[in-house]
Amino acid sequence: MAMNSANRRPCRYAYVLLVAAAALCRLGTGNASPPPSPTEASDLDGDWAKMRRIVPHGYVCVRARGPLVIDGRGAEPSWSDAAWTEDFTDIEGDARPAPRFRTRAKMLWDDDCLYVYAELEEPHVWGTITRKNQVIFHDNDFEVFIDPDGDNHNYYEFEINAVNTVWELTLDKPYRDGGPARDPTNVEGLRSAVYVNGTVNNPSDTDRSWSVELAIPWKGLARYAGRTACPPRDGQQWRANFSRVEWLVDIIDGKYRKIPKEMRPEDNWVWSPQGVVDMHRPERWGFVQFSSSPGTATFRPDPTLQARDALMTVYHRQHVYRERNGHYAQSAGDLGLQAAGAAGEIEVVAKGNGYTATTRVTTPDKRLRVLHVSDDSRLWQD
Repeated sequence: MAMNSANRRPCRYAYVLLVAAAALCRLGTGNASPPPSPTEASDLDGDWAKMRRIVPHGYVCVRARGPLVIDGRGAEPSWSDAAWTEDFTDIEGDARPAPRFRTRAKMLWDDDCLYVYAELEEPHVWGTITRKNQVIFHDNDFEVFIDPDGDNHNYYEFEINAVNTVWELTLDKPYRDGGPARDPTNVEGLRSAVYVNGTVNNPSDTDRSWSVELAIPWKGLARYAGRTACPPRDGQQWRANFSRVEWLVDIIDGKYRKIPKEMRPEDNWVWSPQGVVDMHRPERWGFVQFSSSPGTATFRPDPTLQARDALMTVYHRQHVYRERNGHYAQSAGDLGLQAAGAAGEIEVVAKGNGYTATTRVTTPDKRLRVLHVSDDSRLWQD
């Protein structure tokens, strides 16, 4: 949730201005105003500087070596090949207290589906929403976010509660960019199951956990892949994240009563921390690397991450600049960044009432990558 879902209709959280540090100011020739001082450039950074310091997690998703029964238990031999993710942390990262209960997940894939298994420690398992495609995060829930081509647009969100009620939706672009959710957009053939180690909606005992198992067909995910292969190729990386929404409850007259958010806001625990309370920052999601060889593949950090972050610095600074000046900056120098003209520097080109920013990076395999970001946060490579 956390504005991922929290702020659906309408967005619950106000847009948090985010920006990141990059190289200091150098004006391209022809700019009419002086570049911002280091202090002024830092003022443009906002929360983005904090977010960028959190490096997205990476995960190697191996191929399943046999069929999986989707029953919520994750007991097939293939699941023993899959590593656990890091334990979930607070959505804001280490600046916030550690979660009260452990959450972790695994992933597998084959020619037909992407598989997810998650285990959520919970002493009191409850769920009230039983109608499909309702706002599931009003219960405790587990959430999946997938952006195959990593362009920050056209991504998939899935939510499920402890009684196996699901909600699926598509974001054409993040809420911050005015993108309404297409709700619902169900993936045909998706299978889900929940297993409860305890009892549901029974406050008289203490439960241990609930677990989720999903099979998401590639045919349904292909609509989000753009030019990215789906099913993915060996070694290919997708952007994804997982979230858990946890509410505090009282026990009154033998029933669970959720404490209202006005009294105690929900907790948001995630696999790869976002840095702010908002799951709809796809640029901070983790990287999932697909492998056909269980046990032998090593995660390779994305060689374009620094360039991607530099372009998102432009995006976040441009929002602040526009609020202050009524229009977008016309050059990287106006934002306190390096202007175009050398490797690793940034070119900003006006496009109507918007802009496109471009940078280039040579990866370790000696390939030149050209990356762009637009004013609505779409980020892509040539």
